[in-house]
Amino acid sequence: MPNMVIAVYRPREGRQSELLELVREHVPALQKLGLATKRPALVMRAKDGSLVEIFEWVSAEAVEKAHHHPEVQMLWQGFEEVAEWSSLGSLEEAKTPFSHFDLVELK
Repeated sequence: MPNMVIAVYRPREGRQSELLELVREHVPALQKLGLATKRPALVMRAKDGSLVEIFEWVSAEAVEKAHHHPEVQMLWQGFEEVAEWSSLGSLEEAKTPFSHFDLVELK
């Protein structure tokens, strides 16, 4: 059964453009490996510069496979170099109803 996820990446100082490039590659790479559905990812920017990525895994098993796939691990290592993993609750926008973010075009 598909599984939606919301990921939050807080860019390290001066690494915003590198993070955006990785986010552009992220879901297409997962899709190529059959781990994410064909549903396009939605990416938004928070006021603090964090990127919020919403996408759909094909299943809970796909998440587990991703954690052991060398190509995914290499991609995620790139994320760790340019950003900190964060949570939706850490964003100021998440503290109010009807949270507003800036849409990020991935093309």
